[in-house]
Amino acid sequence: MTGKIIKGIAGFYYVHVPEQGIYECKAKGVFRNKKIKPLVGDNVEIEVLDEDKKIGNMTDIKERANQLVRPAVANIDQALIIFATLHPNPNFNLLDRFLLIMSKQQVKTMICFNKMDMVDEKVICELKEHYEACDNEVIFTSTYTKEGIDFLKEKLKGKTTALAGPSGVGKSSILNALASDMVMQTGEISEKIKRGKHTTRHSELIHIEGNTYIMDTPGFSSLYIDEFDKEELKDYFTEFLEYSKYCKFAGCVHISEPDCKVKEALSEGKINQIRYDNYLEMYQELKDKRRW
Repeated sequence: MTGKIIKGIAGFYYVHVPEQGIYECKAKGVFRNKKIKPLVGDNVEIEVLDEDKKIGNMTDIKERANQLVRPAVANIDQALIIFATLHPNPNFNLLDRFLLIMSKQQVKTMICFNKMDMVDEKVICELKEHYEACDNEVIFTSTYTKEGIDFLKEKLKGKTTALAGPSGVGKSSILNALASDMVMQTGEISEKIKRGKHTTRHSELIHIEGNTYIMDTPGFSSLYIDEFDKEELKDYFTEFLEYSKYCKFAGCVHISEPDCKVKEALSEGKINQIRYDNYLEMYQELKDKRRW
């Protein structure tokens, strides 16, 4: 029987099998011997030990399409980051950090600005323009008016999506709007565990329907970019690339070099000032880190 690991707690793995339900499984010793650690998102083979109690053993892990380091999950098709248009104001520095980290791991990212009913069309157009300019799809939703929710559902359909966002942006409301069976699934896992000491903030997959899963990513308050070299940082700001090929120096990092076409584009309003300021802050952060 084939399923997908949706949660792992204290050596137990909860495997969702479409049309069958969730099985509590242990990993067989062969995985430890091969030093293979099962990950949330893994597609696995299980043998059922007790159908009534939904208990089994994992016997095989299918080949992974990809494996993310942060968060530690497998087989993610795309990422969705959620911010509010207002209350709270979007933290663009945090947003840009997430985009960088996902880009380095070669995961396509969509940006969802929730609470679109709180701002006028001008704000929506500006947000859309700024982030579409750096090759990201931008979606607007309102869990209050339900606008954009069906469109978002279509974007997630048949895929495993990593979802992230700071507190207060309506992430839980969006999840509830997307997954009517989420509460039931959470209850099913809780009923199996029955051990409060295993409460966890690790990543878990939420089954929406069919082959559609969402991975809720906890602990999204600060994102470290220490895996980057300061010299490569500029390459992840894709809106720079159109201009950087015309810079005077091949290794131009677009900060203090003369005849820099990126800074020229910035002064002409062709590059977003907030994005550039975030680039400067992250570059300095990496520069300072290397000193120590």
